[in-house]
Parts: sequence; C-alpha cells; structure tokens
Amino acid sequence: MWDPEQYLRFGGERSRPFFDLTERILAGSPALVTDLGCGPGQLTAALAARWPGARVLGIDSDPEMIAAARRLDTGGRVEFELGDLRDFRPAESPDVIVSNAVLQWVPDHASLLAGWADALAPGGYLAFQVPGNAAQPSQVILRELAGSARWRSRLGGAELNRQDGTPEQYADLLLRAGCQADAWETTYLHVLPGEDAVLEWYKGSALRPVLAALQPDEGEEFLAEYGARLRVAYPAAPYGTFLPFRRVFVVAQRG
Repeated sequence: MWDPEQYLRFGGERSRPFFDLTERILAGSPALVTDLGCGPGQLTAALAARWPGARVLGIDSDPEMIAAARRLDTGGRVEFELGDLRDFRPAESPDVIVSNAVLQWVPDHASLLAGWADALAPGGYLAFQVPGNAAQPSQVILRELAGSARWRSRLGGAELNRQDGTPEQYADLLLRAGCQADAWETTYLHVLPGEDAVLEWYKGSALRPVLAALQPDEGEEFLAEYGARLRVAYPAAPYGTFLPFRRVFVVAQRG
C-alpha cells in the first residue's frame, strides 16, 4: 500500500520530528534498539549511527517499505523484518524502542504502550511521536470526502489514521505503568515547495489507505476533488505553501 519514494519526497520535514524525539533518549550504550514501524529504513540507520555498539532492528508491516529498507547500505549494522507492531513480543528485551509517526494507524494503540514499556530492559526507553492534526483542514476535508455520498460506499472500510491522544493522556498511561515520562507537543510550520504541495505531502501518508481502496480512475477523481479543497484551505505563495503540522511526543523510561 505504501510508496517509499512518495513518502520520502518531503524527507527533511518528515525526519525532523524523529531527531527531536530521539535526542531526548538518554540511553548510553544500549545493546538492542528496536524501531517499530521503520518505514524505508533511513531513520533506523540513523539509530545505528548514534549507537554504533548496538544491534538495531527495524520492523514494519508493509512489504514495500521493508524491501526499500533492505536495499540500504547499512554495513550489516541494521536488520529489517516484516511484522505487525501489534504482535511485537520480543524474545530479547530492548534497551530502546522507537516508534515514529506510526501509532496513528493503529486502532486503540494506547493499549499497546504499557506492554511495550514492560518489554523493555530495566532502565530502557520507549520513545514515540504521533501526528495530532485531527482538527486541521487537511484531515477534516479528508473525512468529509470519504463520508460523502459519492465516496462512502467505496471508502467505508478504509482505515483512515486515528490521531487520538494528548501528551497528558500518554504521560498518565505510562506513569501509571511505573515509568518516568516526558511528554510534549510541537506544531511545525513547514514551507512546502512545488505545485499542490499539501496534496503531494498527504499522498505519501494519510491518502494511502484511500488510494489503495479505489480503482486508479477513481483515485484520480478523489485526488482532484481533495486537491481543489486543499488549495483553498492552504493557499500557495511565491515561496511555497505553509503546512502547520502538530505532533505529540513521549519519551518514557522504565524504572
């Protein structure tokens, strides 16, 4: 379902939250670092560069993403496996678990977090971030279109991302699980280049389940309708198009 090339079109903007998240992981010399939802693997490789003594494992449920990740030259430092993060039951306790911009696709994902924290080695770190844009025009328009008379019969089963969870809710959950927790939110103001920039951004993320559920001609029709509404909500300027993008971050340490 995923297109690694389209996803990486705005690679700089998409990677910045990852580094803002992982810089707050204070692990010194972890033995095992696991990236849940590793995507095309470039950021997983960055974990290997940060902790050169660690074994680094990237897991993703999409075969195309794992295939792209395995094409990376990591010098044998990173392993990539196909797997569903909902089934994550590590045989060896990781010292660090990272999940970057993935959990918004998982229904009831809060139920996974205490189990992940419990899977950590003592003193280990769980770090994740999720988009928090459910009230932004991009997501409101997408839900409205998917639920409209024209599209609801075709998209009723499409799993749109679920951006639920505040910093307080995540922190409360992990503190009750016996962790220390640092939770915060940031709104990035991306300036995206090119024509229909916001549409191109979402073609690499939120639109993937929609396009996967439609025939090619239907997909083009949906993109035309969605793009027209996005151009009104996010007007282009000579220097590019502003896309405010809120994200929620959590770094928890097991006691």
